[in-house]
Amino acid sequence: MIKFLLLTLLTLSTATPVYSSSAKIYVWQNETGVLAYSHKARPGAEAVETEKVNVIPSSSNIKTQTLDINNKHITEEYQVVINHPKANSTIRDNTGSVYISGSIKPLFKRGLNIQLLVDEKPHLTPQTQTIFSLHNIDRGEHKIQMKLLDKNGEVIALSKSITFYMHRTSVN
Repeated sequence: MIKFLLLTLLTLSTATPVYSSSAKIYVWQNETGVLAYSHKARPGAEAVETEKVNVIPSSSNIKTQTLDINNKHITEEYQVVINHPKANSTIRDNTGSVYISGSIKPLFKRGLNIQLLVDEKPHLTPQTQTIFSLHNIDRGEHKIQMKLLDKNGEVIALSKSITFYMHRTSVN
């Protein structure tokens, strides 16, 4: 029984709160003869002596800030660039075919679509890739532009308008 009491006191003294100098622990025997512990005094309870722990006071010259843990909606600034054809370039193709490629920064994400405009008119439907293949384009000057659309179809970025020239042989 004495070994149990000493072991219990040892365990209790090492498991005291950080601020043990301000916390009191009381011990007593309950009606069945078992030792009981509490932070509240009661009749017949004795205070248990605990060792003081080292406490390092905080420095008054250290400034603290409150951490903002609210969710913030981060809006990304997208950029759309047409890489090919280059501005004012001439495409020589008798079939009138031209390949258009672009890039989006930051990375293209799921739910976004790209719409190609040829001479200010939508070409087919929006797609998830920035590579387009046009066929049977008439001779002459043409303007292309890419629109980046969000999942609701709203324009979130627009490329510069690029002018290119289609050169096809004529049958005159």
